[in-house]
Amino acid sequence: MNRDSGALASMIGDEFVSTEYDGEVSDRAKFLADIENPTFKPSQMNIEDVKVLIFGDAAIVTGTYRTKGTFNAKPYQHVGRFTDTWIFLDNKWECMASHSSHVKK
Repeated sequence: MNRDSGALASMIGDEFVSTEYDGEVSDRAKFLADIENPTFKPSQMNIEDVKVLIFGDAAIVTGTYRTKGTFNAKPYQHVGRFTDTWIFLDNKWECMASHSSHVKK
């Protein structure tokens, strides 16, 4: 909600990749720049139904997300599913990949 790219940067790996609901693929720098973009104004961001599966030094996190706000002065409202891949590296968990898709209404 606060577009805190510093907090997110501490949780994502250097080789992070995000595949968005519309097919756009972003690397770490683009992902963080999008969060910092002043035209991105979220008013709601929730995750629900979160499940975590751990496999040694890797974890898969799935869930539902709900977002609402404006981007470039245009309103948006999304409901979708996400899958994040986390790796335990250098004594901390880092998200290395994220994928989201919209749920059809």
